[in-house]
Formats: sequence, C-alpha cells, structure tokens
Amino acid sequence: MNPEAPTPRLWLALACALCLLGPPAWAEPAPLKTVAAVDVPRYMGTWYEIAKYPNRFQSGCVSSTQATYTLQADGRVQVLNRCKTDKGQWREALGAARQIGGPTSPQLQVRFAPEWLSFIPLVWGDYWIIDLDPDYQWVVVSEPRREYLWILSRSPQLPAPTYQALLGKLDGLGFDLKRIEASRP
Repeated sequence: MNPEAPTPRLWLALACALCLLGPPAWAEPAPLKTVAAVDVPRYMGTWYEIAKYPNRFQSGCVSSTQATYTLQADGRVQVLNRCKTDKGQWREALGAARQIGGPTSPQLQVRFAPEWLSFIPLVWGDYWIIDLDPDYQWVVVSEPRREYLWILSRSPQLPAPTYQALLGKLDGLGFDLKRIEASRP
C-alpha cells in the first residue's frame, strides 16, 4: 500500500466537507414563485418593455416594444405585441392569453399561433407574473425554467432605482443578469 495515497476515510471526510459547504454553483435554483394574486382587469392596458432576455421571436425588434392586453366580452384576453424594426416600421403579433388556475391566478399562458391550433399544448407559452408593483406600474414576467424574462412598465421608462431594485431581486431568484438586455424606448 502506498503511504501517500488517500485512504477511503479521507475521501469520505472530503465528501462530507463538500456537502456541508452547500450546493455547488451549478445547482438548479429554487423553483420559481409567482406573486400571490393578479387582478386581471387591472392588468389590462399597455405595458412597455424595459428589459428582457433576448429571444428569437423578438429578433427584429429594435425599439418601442410594447404589449397591450384587452379583456374580451367572453372573458378571454387579447394580446397585441408591437415593436419598431430597424427600418422604423411597426411589427405586430396578435395573440391570446388565458389564466391557469382561479380568477386571480398569476400564472397565464399566451399563444400567438392561429386560434384553430389552440388545442395543441405546444402553441401555449407560460407567462408567470413573478413580481408586480402594488399600483400595477411595473411587472416582471418569466416562466418556470427562467429561459424568458421581461421587465415591463406602464411608461416607456422606469426610474433607475426601481430598475436596480428589480435586478437585485432577479439576481436573488437565480436569473443571469448578464443575459438581460435593456430595451430602447
């Protein structure tokens, strides 16, 4: 036996010490939580994009990105996303949103595929409200895997202290702040 080779007891002691140090940096963040409740009629109206995780379906948007939510007579929510392209033209996508759960649930699903495809689960994307101003002046939206993220405001600009506070919260929730891209008004 090599006297300098680590013994099984040493390996066990090292493994226990590593476990006591806490989860490794690559560990999954805690499950994403939403706000407790959302007053859907109060949520309706226009929201301006302040920042986001870049994504393929917004790749042509260079400024003035906004979403307008309109409650329909049948209780469904119409979603109109708009932005300006690099040529200064408006680009629009019309979709629908539905709540998952009760009438105050902060978990919604959104689709931009044609209505006749609504029966296919894959056309619906999760839209979870994870932080919301009590006065409904700003909101943070994501989904369970944290692949998408939007910071929205009722006005085209958000006060810098509010934005920095939201970034701090997002960091604590396991979001990669390096991925966040500020939107142009």
